[in-house]
Amino acid sequence: MPQGVPAVVPDDGLTTRQRRNSALLAVHTGDGKGKSTAAFGMAMRAWNAGLDIGVFQFVKNAKWKVGEETAMTALGELHDRTGQGGPVQWHKMGSGWSWIRHGDAETDHAEQAREGWTEIARRLRAETHDFYVLDEFTYPLGWGWIDLDEVLDALAERPGKQHVVITGRRAPEGLVAAADLVTDMTKTKHPMDAGRKGQKGIEW
Repeated sequence: MPQGVPAVVPDDGLTTRQRRNSALLAVHTGDGKGKSTAAFGMAMRAWNAGLDIGVFQFVKNAKWKVGEETAMTALGELHDRTGQGGPVQWHKMGSGWSWIRHGDAETDHAEQAREGWTEIARRLRAETHDFYVLDEFTYPLGWGWIDLDEVLDALAERPGKQHVVITGRRAPEGLVAAADLVTDMTKTKHPMDAGRKGQKGIEW
């Protein structure tokens, strides 16, 4: 397998092994399709390596069961039965945040997003997971629901080797600057441009 040769070796006092094994912050942004799909593909690799996976979806309806959720949940159940791979937790904003007591009042999406982030920050401090997917997390950041500086501080100060992948359009400049890996999905062409709706097995 190609190992890759870095174009620049920084003078940071770290060994090649230490640098290779350092925690990664990745951002998948842009108007093109595939941001979440790529993040979940990385999560599957992480599962195969035995890492503990935590997925947190910030915008999608809690009742909407996407294909990746079904697949990753099945992988988590396989781990529970056989020890293969790693454990998996999947949470969605709203009723998917199991740590929030849900009342009958009108949903406050901003407050739920903040509570979701508060729990994630707690888990980062506690090193609960090895690999985090914060799906569509750029939106509550862009809307001002969650403080960007607070997020950047929590990510910079996270202990251990916790990988974090954040997806969504219009990633804030500060987040892009802090990330180790940034991919901008550029849309060249999309079936919706021709009036075609999303398809089972393609969009979900």
